[in-house]
Amino acid sequence: MAKKVNSSEFKSEVLDHKGVVLVDFFATWCGPCKALTPIVDKLSEEMSGKVKIVKVDIDENSALATEYRVMSVPTMKLFKDGEVVETLVGLRPESELRDKLNYYSAE
Repeated sequence: MAKKVNSSEFKSEVLDHKGVVLVDFFATWCGPCKALTPIVDKLSEEMSGKVKIVKVDIDENSALATEYRVMSVPTMKLFKDGEVVETLVGLRPESELRDKLNYYSAE
């Protein structure tokens, strides 16, 4: 299961992490976010040790959502060594997310 992080944990969990982190910016009221949750949780377990996957509730962490220009949810940001390398907006298929995670973790 993907770990839920807040603003105070974001630096240590994402920005200071060496390697690939997928951040799922979501909202509890968002239908596509709910559909994405089982996909993100499955990939989190499947790719444990290879990539890190965390979730950020935009309503509880609006400053982070603003800082990373999250205009709609779900928005996923791929970080590598603390830097954003790609942004994915909207519900995406599991295969696409797996391919992206494999690509960035293999670099």
